[in-house]
Amino acid sequence: MINRYLVISSICLMFLPANAEDLTVLDAKSSTNAPSAMFENYLHAQAFAALDCRKEAYEKIKTPEQVQEYQAGLHKFFVDQLGGFPERTPLNGQVVGSLDGDGYRVEKIIYESESRHHVTALLYLPLGKPPFPGVLVPCGHSANGKGAETYQRASILLAKNGLAALCYDPISQGERAQILNAKEKAAFGCTTEHTMAGIGSILLGRNTARYRIWDGMRGIDYLQSRPDIDPKRIGCTGNSGGGTLTSYLMALDERIICAAPACYLTSWRRLLEKAGPQDGEQNIFGQIAFGMEHADYIIMRAPKPTLMCTATRDFFDIRGSWESFREAKRIFTRLGYADRINLVEADENHGFTNPLRVGAVRWMRRWLLGRDDEITESDFPIRKDEQIQCSPKGQVMLMPGERSVFAINVEFESQLAAKRRELWEKTPKADVLKKVREIVKVLDLDKLPQPNCRSVDTVQREGYRIEKLVIGPEPDIFLPALAFIPAKPDNSAYLYLHDKGKQTDAAIEGPIEQIVKKGHLVLAVDLRGFGETQHGGKKWYSGTFGPNTGHFQLAYLLGKSLISIWTEDILCCGRFLAGFKTDGATRKVHLVGIGDAGVPALHAAALEPQLFESLVLRRTRSSWADVVRTPAATNQISTIVHGALTTYDLPDLVKAVGPSKVTIEEPVATGIERIQ
Repeated sequence: MINRYLVISSICLMFLPANAEDLTVLDAKSSTNAPSAMFENYLHAQAFAALDCRKEAYEKIKTPEQVQEYQAGLHKFFVDQLGGFPERTPLNGQVVGSLDGDGYRVEKIIYESESRHHVTALLYLPLGKPPFPGVLVPCGHSANGKGAETYQRASILLAKNGLAALCYDPISQGERAQILNAKEKAAFGCTTEHTMAGIGSILLGRNTARYRIWDGMRGIDYLQSRPDIDPKRIGCTGNSGGGTLTSYLMALDERIICAAPACYLTSWRRLLEKAGPQDGEQNIFGQIAFGMEHADYIIMRAPKPTLMCTATRDFFDIRGSWESFREAKRIFTRLGYADRINLVEADENHGFTNPLRVGAVRWMRRWLLGRDDEITESDFPIRKDEQIQCSPKGQVMLMPGERSVFAINVEFESQLAAKRRELWEKTPKADVLKKVREIVKVLDLDKLPQPNCRSVDTVQREGYRIEKLVIGPEPDIFLPALAFIPAKPDNSAYLYLHDKGKQTDAAIEGPIEQIVKKGHLVLAVDLRGFGETQHGGKKWYSGTFGPNTGHFQLAYLLGKSLISIWTEDILCCGRFLAGFKTDGATRKVHLVGIGDAGVPALHAAALEPQLFESLVLRRTRSSWADVVRTPAATNQISTIVHGALTTYDLPDLVKAVGPSKVTIEEPVATGIERIQ
């Protein structure tokens, strides 16, 4: 039988052009550090080193006073990184309906966490004499939010055991989709929309978690406003994304006496090794670099009662859960309250399964009712989404005057825009660029190391040659590059950066050759994460947000941006090119940035203007403010900087470089739908 794959391969070879060239620089097969894994390995190494430093600091906590100091530092850092919280506005809480159950009843609730920003919730109430303890139940990542079966079961079980439960829809779930399609339904999945909301939030120095946490805090305000709820007996339990929110809320809100986060708490090392960073609200800017571990969410609230609900086969790794439990347990023991922390492990997959629901409810009864007894969960009917609908049309965004998270961000950006204009008008350019450098976290050129460089091969073309180079701006980083060298190069050179890879414009008669034919040397470089070093987009979010999203989230946890890393790569390569094959002279370097490579190129030209003679930006976004105003901002996350819009926008950098030095070609519109 003829091997059909050999036949196909032979046919393909027949149609290859005679002058076909291989412009690949790196050997993925023989490399001990595969090009596609290089950037992630580099970021992992930095994260693990930071976690080791955090572990050393943790081991020095011995006394109650040291515990308090540690807690205060973490609390302040956490709130600062979220962007702070808004002022409390009237809740305007309404009971819009009710349902009867077997041994409990349900009230349909709507309240405003911020003005004209509504939260839909169900309050499950026991039958009996009030006031009852109140338990907040943040939902995990379910499309139907509070309607998901496991969250209904957990809430009903709480109510049937004497505890009121307020289960609410998070943004992007249930009745709170923030972006609706033409059919007035959620346009995106909840994790995708959380990350979309995070893009604009990050540019403003905020985080999606800010809105998620505030919804929960206002939920506690609502519970405490009711005469049938005991305001001093408040608990919180939630699973998965709701476990994340339970962890955040219990760390930040002192009113939560008893907490039971489920299927979230592990350790950062185990999470990065096994699953990687998750969606928008689950990554806090700089938290790994600062030393805020999963265990610290528990330690921040010590010695208040906390139960870790875990699953043996969870992707939130069980080994990390036990490591965090041990760290927290030691702190509780030093404070004299070892009995106030515990862990239940269900031999299950990820989810708010029966053993975890029962464990959480028993824990709440122990600390909120003073009863430590066995409970069981019998079968009971679960309501359909239509039965528990709170808003008039099933989505809060269809309510008159409703403000989405995206609209709230736009309002804040408008305030910042006025401050930015004043800053740039009244502050000397050098001083304001210093502020830019501090926000982006880019080192001065003279503090960056000299890159090493090695040549691996040469390709000859008519009138010029191509040298394949490997440029190393720092240990464990190797940037593949192509140097296009004319027979008689003049004194000008071009640093050519393309987000699709250095080979994209390198064909014969292509854009790079047109420059080389004029006698100019061209260095085309794959910045880390581009071209040969692209990860391949294996994470769930890569399709919507781009292949470097995983890299962005890792850098974000380290308090960095890809812009800062790429800008430093550009500066190292620009300085290298200025002295490349010059016999001691210095070349004039012109910079070309295409696509996502244009944003760091703009930063490099603005921060080190003496290094570059000119700048061409092609198919590059022109404004971060437009990103904030575009709810469905896809493929944007790699080129944003935390808090940038507090000080500058991209047009400010263009002005700083100078209109005469900048050419903008085919600027990219961020999106179609914009919030005015």
